[in-house]
Amino acid sequence: MSGLHLDDFVDLIERPDGGVRRDAEERRARFATPPGALGRLDELGEWLAAAQASVPVKPIERARVLLFAGDHGVAELDVSGRPAGTTKDLVRAALDGTSAVAILARRYGVGLRVLDLAVDCDPAELPEEVTRHRVRRGSGRIDVEDALSAEEVEQAFRAGMAIADEEADSGTDLVVLGDLSVGGTTAASTLVAALCGTDASVVTGRGGFGIDDLAWMRKCAAIRDALRRARPVLGDQLELLRTSGGADLAAITGFLLQSAVRHTPVILDGVVSAACALVAQRVAFRAPDWWLAGHASGEPAQAKALDRTALNPLLDHGVSVGEGTGALLALPMVQAAAALAAELPLRD
Repeated sequence: MSGLHLDDFVDLIERPDGGVRRDAEERRARFATPPGALGRLDELGEWLAAAQASVPVKPIERARVLLFAGDHGVAELDVSGRPAGTTKDLVRAALDGTSAVAILARRYGVGLRVLDLAVDCDPAELPEEVTRHRVRRGSGRIDVEDALSAEEVEQAFRAGMAIADEEADSGTDLVVLGDLSVGGTTAASTLVAALCGTDASVVTGRGGFGIDDLAWMRKCAAIRDALRRARPVLGDQLELLRTSGGADLAAITGFLLQSAVRHTPVILDGVVSAACALVAQRVAFRAPDWWLAGHASGEPAQAKALDRTALNPLLDHGVSVGEGTGALLALPMVQAAAALAAELPLRD
């Protein structure tokens, strides 16, 4: 159905340099600080060394927050804590600097980039640099129709790949990945349930803005119906994203895979990025070695996806707002690991 050959990623994606990681482990053993005293910071420092192919580790100096934005037709069923079609308000808050992730990015001195893949608004309402990768206005209602056409899913996937290349070429040394969406957790939970072979009730959470019991039941029913459409196409990841994902999710998946090709480390945020990571793992099994799970969001679908990708969250602070906020909170921990691995004195 497509000119994309996802099997190519299997050969293109290599694991972080194992020899460099062993060198980093040997260097760590020579620290004056006792082995194990820094807990997980040691592991992070060694992972960064392998990802950078550098001992000692280089400081994280050009991290960037990337937020992939899109509306989802399934939100029309009142399955979200926000009204359908209001992702543009989330985008505007991020651009205006008033959202939680924007405030933290400003405080940490980290650049923030918003990418509109399927926001349900006139593109003239948003800056051109935000909308230039847009695929369509909103994604289809996945419980009764496909999220995208064949051409749209390829366009979105290639957009994600192009964005990964743009970041790598500009010198970004670590990406904090998030999403801005209304209805996105419903689509993401459908992908996780389909790939893990579980029922809708197992993966249905309350979303980033919280929903009451009636909305939870509507969401569960929507995921159940979407699963009936997803299961027949499980063998084709692009077809799965077309049927049951959306333009933002397809782009995130392409971004994650191409970032692994380009050796760009990524911190994942909540259920949406975790679901895309699970799809990407099915494409190329080595890809998760380039990612960190920033935090546990409390969404059951995220927990299941991270378990399948063998990613252990760095933080668990009960942050459920999404939008990359939890992942960004993990950035100082990763930066601390890099600084300690590079600067702690060695024993004589």
